[in-house]
Amino acid sequence: MSLWEAKDIKEGPVDAKALDRLDDVAVGSDPAIPPSLTPELTEDDLGLDRSLRPRRLEDYIGQTRVKENLAVLIEAARQRHDTLDHLLFSGPPGLGKTTLSTVVANELGVAIKATSGPAIERAGDLAAILTNLEAGDVLFIDEIHRLNRAIEEILYPAMEDFVLDIVIGKGPAAQSIRLEIPPFTLIGATTRTGLLTGPLRDRFGIAFRLDYYNPEELHDIVVRSANILAVEIDRKGAFEIARRSRGTPRLANRLLKRVRDFAAVRADNDITCEVASQALAFFEVDELGLDSMDNKILEVLVETFQGRPVGLNTLANALGEDAETVEDVYEPYLLQQGLIQRTPKGRVATERAFRHRGIPYDLFG
Repeated sequence: MSLWEAKDIKEGPVDAKALDRLDDVAVGSDPAIPPSLTPELTEDDLGLDRSLRPRRLEDYIGQTRVKENLAVLIEAARQRHDTLDHLLFSGPPGLGKTTLSTVVANELGVAIKATSGPAIERAGDLAAILTNLEAGDVLFIDEIHRLNRAIEEILYPAMEDFVLDIVIGKGPAAQSIRLEIPPFTLIGATTRTGLLTGPLRDRFGIAFRLDYYNPEELHDIVVRSANILAVEIDRKGAFEIARRSRGTPRLANRLLKRVRDFAAVRADNDITCEVASQALAFFEVDELGLDSMDNKILEVLVETFQGRPVGLNTLANALGEDAETVEDVYEPYLLQQGLIQRTPKGRVATERAFRHRGIPYDLFG
């Protein structure tokens, strides 16, 4: 069988300790690889995400520029009977980096083996993965910016020359052995491009940044997912879910499932705009797509501190949340929506935040 013929999807051959840190990888014709290992994704959501992921570029909605570029690059690699150059996908969580990696492997007709940066703890873990790759395989590393620096050093010659340098023994008796590995395509995904080291970033031949989706694209995603789930939803109901999804397909699919559950209990399984609005309000997702924690942040800034600048650690303590989580998970969307500002003195609520909380902007002088 040619390496360009379809292959079965296999689990990444990492050791037991590494596997314990990954979600199960589905084996067979409907592959699923673990998404970002982030705390906001539940196991229930994982099952939903896996069932709704597109398998081909033609089914992938949004990211038009990225898809057009990938279509050309994949076709060129197929014509040359060569491996695709290494790819780096960057962007906020939930925009489809993992799904797009699966799509690339499916379009090439090759196997994809998945792991994540934190799961590769030792050089032996990476060596086990690389030596078990077959010609043309795709190796997907999620959160690649969290790779150990010593692991990166082993990855460099593997990416450039398809060789693996292994040191056996210690001290004066140590010996270096170079092993050839089959040509492969590495796809890295990261939410923090700035944390990638220069040498690793430079070894990716192609880098794409995924952008937030507009409401029309999210509407199409919600409709497609509803069809897969056999959910009755009208156009306005789908758009109501889409516009509260923060520009993120993962959240759109998650909200669709919550609305589906609400409709099954209280609306005879029929999702209209009114039902969607009631369901999202029930699950504390407001008109701007803000959840309970987002509104808690605004409440602290607007009402507790009365519009004064608040330092990140002070804000995190007031919320009972980790400062890094506040900065990385919640702040980006609030900044994007113009609800808060970062100043040298701290975080400040904007006039729009006051209006959203129903409080006059000049109330506190």
